[in-house]
Amino acid sequence: MTGATDDVDDIVAAWRRERPDLDLGPLEVLSRVSRLARHLDLTRGETFAEHQLEGYEFDVLVALRRAGTPYQLSPGRLVQQTLVTSGTMTNRVDRLAARGLVTRSPDPDDRRGVIVTLTEAGKEVVDAAFSELLDRERRLLAGLSARERDQLARLLRSLLLPFEA
Repeated sequence: MTGATDDVDDIVAAWRRERPDLDLGPLEVLSRVSRLARHLDLTRGETFAEHQLEGYEFDVLVALRRAGTPYQLSPGRLVQQTLVTSGTMTNRVDRLAARGLVTRSPDPDDRRGVIVTLTEAGKEVVDAAFSELLDRERRLLAGLSARERDQLARLLRSLLLPFEA
């Protein structure tokens, strides 16, 4: 440890005093993960707001952008990638279409289906927001070396994999 302490250290010290019989290892790790998640949520919210986006709008736009040219996905694929219900996705696509950030068109392979396409305006917005987000997230990680970031990414992946299996 570098000698610096955080609020979690104070919480753990209090619990050690009150309940020395408990293994507080999970609290030391997961309380920090939880607090970092709150800081990340705030950073993301600020970034999206500066680009006139809600977080859910960014999620849809970035899924379409990652799809590559021609930046199209079915609503079903968007549901899979954003982990929301189909009704929720319909509402989100409606709102983004009303803002001119996506379009809907008939699916040429399924006459009952539609394809959601990122517009040029949507691409510009999501690219700018994503670049800004990466800059801000890089600053959040500035206290770690590249080697430490890689190690942390591997450790977090190990923790996350069982939940995504």
